[in-house]
Amino acid sequence: MMSRSQSTNVEGKVYSSSPVPVLLFRQLRPKQWTKNLLVFAALIFSFPNVNTEMLIRSLVAFFLFSFVSGCVYILNDFVDREADRQHPKKRHRPMASGALNPYVALVFGAILLVCSLALAAYLEPRFGLVLFVYFIMNVGYSFQLKHVVIVDVMIIALGFVFRALGGGLVIEVPVTPWFFICTLLLALFLAISKRRHELILLENNMGSHRKVLDKYSKDLLNQLNSIVTTATIMSYGLFTFTSGRTQYLMATIPLVIYGIFRYLYLIHMEDKGGSPEEVLLKDKHILFTVILYALSVIIILKYFS
Repeated sequence: MMSRSQSTNVEGKVYSSSPVPVLLFRQLRPKQWTKNLLVFAALIFSFPNVNTEMLIRSLVAFFLFSFVSGCVYILNDFVDREADRQHPKKRHRPMASGALNPYVALVFGAILLVCSLALAAYLEPRFGLVLFVYFIMNVGYSFQLKHVVIVDVMIIALGFVFRALGGGLVIEVPVTPWFFICTLLLALFLAISKRRHELILLENNMGSHRKVLDKYSKDLLNQLNSIVTTATIMSYGLFTFTSGRTQYLMATIPLVIYGIFRYLYLIHMEDKGGSPEEVLLKDKHILFTVILYALSVIIILKYFS
């Protein structure tokens, strides 16, 4: 039986009767805001020199990235709304389901984008520039680059690098090259895993949702992940020795290895990995590892540097 919060049209599609503000908030995909926690990476590695102003600026940067990311999601869902209706999960999104007027969402996104970029530029001009380039890059992804094999996962990974860079700029803390490399490789690992999950999920009808999936194979993605996984662990090990802080950071290497291995287990044994933000929130092992890693870095930098 259908709940009172839903109604059905003549074609049998289910539409939500939620208020427009609620639908707009859902359209920003708050569940995916966990990706923007990477903004705090520079703050964590700045201990014990962190002050209240740096904490506030990082928090504001987190929400600005979340809002701009939300604007990208709005544009992406606007472009893909027809294809999303064929996806088993994405068809329930506000625009794809027909619950939210796509043009209302676009106007809302435009206003939110302008306000977010203006505030970012006010906080730190270079941070505002990074946020703007991040948006433009993702617009290119939504319209064309997501159809280009290999480039599509590179763009997703670069999005994480921009988050890390923005987090450092907003608190005026330099980020080492090794940190960028580690971030890029780990992000590539997540992006490739996401494509692998989509390939398996839609293997009976690949081209109906993402055309680029026709150019991938499970074997190729497995091989790419093997390369990236090895490079990530080696790069992080080198980072702990060359960060310029303390070599005691090498104590966090087992946590990084376990987190990667756990994610690989979820990918290959439980066919998960399509949504890294959901894995972070739902898998207790991954969540505990991330929290323990952050606490370990803070403690090491505070008492052993």
